[in-house]
Amino acid sequence: MWGITDRRHFLKHAAAFGAFSLTADNFLSALRAQAPVLKKKNKSLIVIHFGGGYPAIDFWEDKDPHPNMGESRSASTAVSGIKINRLLPKIGAQMKNAAIIRTLKSTEGDHARGTRVMMTGLPINPLVEQPHIGSKVAWYYRDNEGELPAFITVGGGGGIGPGFLGQKFGPLPIQQPGRPPENATPPMEIGGPTAMDRMQRRGDLFSRLESGFQKSTGSERDAAKAHQDVYDKALGLIISKNKEVFALEKDVDGKPIKMKTEYGTGPFGQGCLLARKLTEAGAACVEVNTGGWDLHNGIFPQLERRLPEIDAGIGALIKDLSDRGRLQDTVVVTLSEFGRTIRVNNNAGRDHNPGLWSVLIAGGNVIGGQVYGKTSEGADSIVENPVTTGDLFATIYAALGFDKDAQIRDNLGRPSPLAGEKAKPISALLKA
Repeated sequence: MWGITDRRHFLKHAAAFGAFSLTADNFLSALRAQAPVLKKKNKSLIVIHFGGGYPAIDFWEDKDPHPNMGESRSASTAVSGIKINRLLPKIGAQMKNAAIIRTLKSTEGDHARGTRVMMTGLPINPLVEQPHIGSKVAWYYRDNEGELPAFITVGGGGGIGPGFLGQKFGPLPIQQPGRPPENATPPMEIGGPTAMDRMQRRGDLFSRLESGFQKSTGSERDAAKAHQDVYDKALGLIISKNKEVFALEKDVDGKPIKMKTEYGTGPFGQGCLLARKLTEAGAACVEVNTGGWDLHNGIFPQLERRLPEIDAGIGALIKDLSDRGRLQDTVVVTLSEFGRTIRVNNNAGRDHNPGLWSVLIAGGNVIGGQVYGKTSEGADSIVENPVTTGDLFATIYAALGFDKDAQIRDNLGRPSPLAGEKAKPISALLKA
C-alpha cells in the first residue's frame, strides 16, 4: 500500500493533470531510444571521500621518527625520494601516476561546515547553496548526457547535494557496491507476456500527470521539469540493460573482471572497483565513501587495521585505470572535511585540523611522481607553497580539462568561476 506521502504526491499530480490528453509519443520507445552508454571524450572524476576528517599526516607525510608522527612510519615508494605510510605499499607502487599536495589549508574545523566547504570547494554563503563538485561536473557535461546518471555516490555520502543546480544534477546513491540502486528493480511481472504493455501504461500515465503538473506550476516550471527528468531517467534505467553495470560479476564489456580480488573484498575496495566501472560506462563523477575517520582516541591501532583496506582499494583503482588506458581520462582525488592535528593528543588520537593537511590526486592532466608543498621538520607548519581549497578545486577542474574561463550562475543569477574568484590551479602539477 502507498504511504501517506505517496498518496499526496499522486493526488497532487492527478489534480494538476485535469483533461490534458496523451501525446502521440510512445513513452517507453522514447526511453529506449536513449544512447545505451555515454560515449564521450570527456574526463571523469572519482572522489574518495573520507568521512570524519582523515589523518592525512599519517597517510602522506614522511617526518618520522619525529614525535609528531606518533607510531606512524613511512616507507619508500616507486618514486625515489617520496615516502608515504608503510601500510600503503600498493599506493606507493603507483606513485609514478599520482601526486601529493602536502600544504592544503582549508577553513572549517566543524564536521558539517567542513564537509560543505570541502565538497563544494567554496566558502559557506547563507544566501547560496553551493553544489557538490560532482553536481558541477555533471552540469559541465550537461550537453553530453547519456543513460547513466552523471553523478553517483557509493556507500553513503556527506549529505551535500546539487544546491542551486537542482535535482537534475543530484547524485544517484548506491548504498552497497554490487547491488542495483534502491527502487531500480523492475516489477515482478517484467519479462512476462504482458510486461511491456504494463510498463508502457505506467509510463504513459506518469507522463500525462507530469505534463499537466508542469503546465500548472507557473514560476516553478523549471523545478517541475527537472523533477520529471529525474523520474524519466530512473524509469529508463529500470528497463535498460545498463542497470547491469552496477553489478560486479562482469566488467563493462561483459567479460570477467580481472582485478576484482586486488581491490579487496570489503565495501570500500569494491566501491572503488564499481567507481572504475561506472566512469568507464559513462558516469561523469563517482564519489566513494568511507566513514569513521574521526579518530580522537587510539588512532594507531585503528590505522593498522584500516589502512590495508584503503591501500588495496586506491592502489588497485589507480593500477586498473592505468592498465586499461583509462587513467588519462579519469581524475582520482582524496577529500575529507579537514585533516587532523599534527601533534598526538593525550588520548593517543588526533583532533580536528583544517589548517594544514594533505591530499592525493592522480590521473587526467595531473603529472604524477611528485610532491607539491613543503612542511617543516615536524610537519607542523608550511615552508613552501600553501594551497587553498579554491586552488585545490581549480586544480581538479584543470586536471579534468575544463575551460579555465568557465563560469556558473548561482540562484541569485550571479556568474562566478567554478572554483571561486581567487582560485588558481597548481601549474606545477598539470600537463601543459
